[in-house]
Amino acid sequence: MEFVFVSILILITLIGLASSRLHKPTLKNYYLADQALSPILSGLSAMATNNSGYMFIGLIGFTYLNGLSSIWLMLGWIIGDFIITQTLFKKLIPISHQSNQVTYASIIGDWAKNIYVTKFIALLSFLFLILYASAQFAASGKTLMAILNWPFYSGVLVGGVIVILYSLAGGIRASIWTDAVQSLVMFLAMGALAWCGIVELGGPSKVIASWSQIDGYLNLFNTDYSAPYRLLVALSWIGAGIFVIAQPHIMVRFFAVKDMRALSQSRIYYYIGFTLFYTLSFIVGMLSRIYLGDINQIDPEFALPVMAQKLFDPFFLGVIVAGIFAATMSTADSLVINCSGNISQDLLGIKTYSNKLIKIITLLVAITAVSLALINSSNVFSVVIFAWTILGYLFTPIVLMLYLGKKMKMQPIIISSIIGSVIFLWTNAANHFEGMYSGIFPFLFCTSYLYINLKKEPYKKEK
Repeated sequence: MEFVFVSILILITLIGLASSRLHKPTLKNYYLADQALSPILSGLSAMATNNSGYMFIGLIGFTYLNGLSSIWLMLGWIIGDFIITQTLFKKLIPISHQSNQVTYASIIGDWAKNIYVTKFIALLSFLFLILYASAQFAASGKTLMAILNWPFYSGVLVGGVIVILYSLAGGIRASIWTDAVQSLVMFLAMGALAWCGIVELGGPSKVIASWSQIDGYLNLFNTDYSAPYRLLVALSWIGAGIFVIAQPHIMVRFFAVKDMRALSQSRIYYYIGFTLFYTLSFIVGMLSRIYLGDINQIDPEFALPVMAQKLFDPFFLGVIVAGIFAATMSTADSLVINCSGNISQDLLGIKTYSNKLIKIITLLVAITAVSLALINSSNVFSVVIFAWTILGYLFTPIVLMLYLGKKMKMQPIIISSIIGSVIFLWTNAANHFEGMYSGIFPFLFCTSYLYINLKKEPYKKEK
């Protein structure tokens, strides 16, 4: 098992290191791959980056606990993602190509014609995406602890060292090349779990019969909810999908394509991969409840690793472990490089490429993320949702206002962000809206506040 796992990790690392052959000593190459990515690489990389260790570890545990009702998270996330990118990419992607900037924060700041918008986005991106990265390394640690009986820190350090190696070697190009391979390993692992899990139980009919014996497991909603509230619960998760526009590590994958035609092709690969992988993950999460029963005595996020041990021999178990690792690394490397750009480009304003300085910053960022994972091995699902949500309700309204032609001013942005965060903390602490995505409330407030308090500034048409 260890041999298969290590062999796949070595292959992924070598592919990342091989990408350094195409590396050029420019900021645009290190952070945006010269905006010359092929559609398939862009789409697969965005899919793998989005479907992180959160999917293998966090979502599986969430579905194990909540059953069929967790499908609203999946549907809302995909629908919201499609709606917002279909709408905003028409302006956002051309602007990313017209700009001389190489990071999400600086490109949005360029669009806003406001350097303080860049600083605001960069600082918050760094703070929350470093937590997001630490959650990916924590997922690596949990996986090896559950399956190989390695100490938690061993999995964290293995993932950290591999990400550091190829991130330093090739920047975002190394991240994207490895993402493409990692996406294939992820599909193989999750597909094998879903297929073998169903076959082992005797087929779909017997699986459904087993689910029906678990009280309330096949309910689409909590039966205590009223009909209108159930609808609001389902619709609220579209907000989580909409927040993809505020995730720098995913957006730069689309910024890196060469033109709008390539973008359209990239999005086809992205949504096919995203939908298929999310569906497989949902099925595996549902199956894990049958295989494991009620496991109150252990962390639900161990559901997939424990289920894999019950289903597979050591060889295929090694593939599953590699799949989980691939998912965590495909996101962690993206987050590390993004945070490196936040410091070097957005906050320090380095305008000329310095190989030594850029790589030192990237190394320090990666070490910080690994250290946070070792210090606090919190629930992966909670950390990812927390970071995704805060960036979502803070940045999505800004991008929406720019799309609508509003002139950016920092005072309304800061006021809406503070009040929006109070609303977010209150809704989570009070728990008045059980089952509903809590990010929707601060998002609606921030968007409304900015729309009312920012003035329209029509774009001037070029002659």
